[in-house]
Amino acid sequence: MKEQDDHATASGAQGAGPLAGMTPFGVDAKDATILDMLEADGRATLAQLAKATGLSVSTVQSRVQKLEKRGVIKGYSAVIDHDQRGLPISAFVSVTPLDYAREADIPRKLRDVDGVVSCYSVAGAPSFVLLVRVATPAKLEELLNLIHRTVPVSTESTVILKTYF
Repeated sequence: MKEQDDHATASGAQGAGPLAGMTPFGVDAKDATILDMLEADGRATLAQLAKATGLSVSTVQSRVQKLEKRGVIKGYSAVIDHDQRGLPISAFVSVTPLDYAREADIPRKLRDVDGVVSCYSVAGAPSFVLLVRVATPAKLEELLNLIHRTVPVSTESTVILKTYF
């Protein structure tokens, strides 16, 4: 039986067309398996992905390249133990603009601030939630002061005690 290289293998229906079995985002069951495995282990080999999907290594390689090209896979990264790195304190910092006319500038201005890991636009009272990592409580206070000097905002911090998953 010939392995199908297009993304229509998940339909199971005869003559269902090239998009059968696809999500609205163009990811079929085989792609979903590849994405799940790479998300769990970005160093998964093509052979491991092929075994899990029942596809050949060359087909899996082609699918991964297509997912990268389409921006579904944005990159690969290492999972870091932040305690051992020397940044044991993590916190969520809710950010509310004092001047909503300048709200759109906030993520750009905070992007390169040391200690700010990520910035999320959220629904609700704060406009943004930052994930920050620092070495000590004093460094968290310094970071909050730097945020206030960088952008006109009010903040509320929640220190993360433990991450379960």
